[in-house]
Amino acid sequence: MNDHTPDEPVDVLLIEDNPGDVRLTQEAFRATESDISFRVISDGKDAAMYFRQPEDAEPCPDLVLLDLNLPRKDGLAVLEVLEEELDYPPPVLVLSSSSAEEDITASYASAANAYLTKPDAMPEFTSMAEAIERFWIDAAQQPPAPA
Repeated sequence: MNDHTPDEPVDVLLIEDNPGDVRLTQEAFRATESDISFRVISDGKDAAMYFRQPEDAEPCPDLVLLDLNLPRKDGLAVLEVLEEELDYPPPVLVLSSSSAEEDITASYASAANAYLTKPDAMPEFTSMAEAIERFWIDAAQQPPAPA
């Protein structure tokens, strides 16, 4: 993670336009052991602008959860901006309702770190959040933030 210390919450940027999915995701992560702070961006154009800001404008999140089907600019375009703008982008997990092979392939080709299909019910959302916490927050080592 970027400069994350045990005293600080994990900074998750959720890029999602569906308020119901935002609520489900936040509730699922509240059930985990981690202290997580969410920032939510509800469309792709605003997400792209967020990552095009000067590095000192907003701290880079520790983890990005990205929907593919966003208004004004889709998630694949957001992935392209991340790759163009950041030397060390945070882990990006595509969290989409699509299970189409072409969406999965395109996401990985655009440097997504993982592709997860959105669960249909709260217990599955909670299980997914726990798995994300165990791997991406607790176990995975990220490159140090550039000096």
